[in-house]
Amino acid sequence: MDPVTWHHRPQLRRPVLVASFEGWNDAGDAATMAVRHLQEAWDAEEFATIDPEEFHDFTEDRPLVHLVDGLTREISWPEHSLSACTPPGSTRDVAFLVAIEPQLRWRTYSQAILEVVEALDCSLVVTLGSLLSDTPHTRPVKITGTAHDAELALRLGLARSRYEGPTGIVGVLHDQLARAGVPSVSMWAAVPHYVGRNPSPPAALALVERASGLLGSEVDTTELRVAAAEYLAEIDDALASDDEARDYVRGLEEADDEPPAHDPLQLGELRRPEDEGVTMAGAEQLAAEVERFLRNQEGR
Repeated sequence: MDPVTWHHRPQLRRPVLVASFEGWNDAGDAATMAVRHLQEAWDAEEFATIDPEEFHDFTEDRPLVHLVDGLTREISWPEHSLSACTPPGSTRDVAFLVAIEPQLRWRTYSQAILEVVEALDCSLVVTLGSLLSDTPHTRPVKITGTAHDAELALRLGLARSRYEGPTGIVGVLHDQLARAGVPSVSMWAAVPHYVGRNPSPPAALALVERASGLLGSEVDTTELRVAAAEYLAEIDDALASDDEARDYVRGLEEADDEPPAHDPLQLGELRRPEDEGVTMAGAEQLAAEVERFLRNQEGR
């Protein structure tokens, strides 16, 4: 049984598929926030879904029950939605995949996405991700981009990934695409680890700007810019009365100013807090304090 349910088959011009996955690949919810912003800004319409039944352990990703009109109970299952749009002023169309990273049958899942890519005749697949880093929130968000194909990497000013270690569905998907000869690009935003439990509008904004630039189409980012400014101001307020926390962030700033001792495009080679002379317990305490402050701000 085909796990992809097509509502209709859109006729797209040289489309690019842009994908993001909640979970391990989505620190600060930045990647999924970015794709959803692009979907809304460009009026994307859903054309297909992927059935989560084969790919999720529902004791881990539990479906949600909610009331419709305050009376009827309805179950929402983990989302795997495919949509498409025509960005203004663009010579190509864009398809989107917003999904939750599955727990099961990654190769089968990636094959299902590959079949969608081939059915739409996509010329490129772009995945957006975000990872926790020891970068300070006071500096511009760093975007790391990689491509499997050497010629494509050179043309886009990216690097071929040399990361070795544990991977997520993004890594498996790019491997499947490479084996099928489909060009693909992966872009990652760095999220400060001490605020990684909270949604990160600055990282989402950086991904939106980079992705829209790659696609050659403008997008209104006013909403994200306002949210990012408020987010950064709230973090500054949270740290204002904590000398130890401010010293910790200052240490990250000083480390950020130093020339990298390794290739920054090697994803996964992130410094640990203890490498900067700060204990992991101190970093976790800082994260808890910031999270508590932001939660209190939301309740106002």
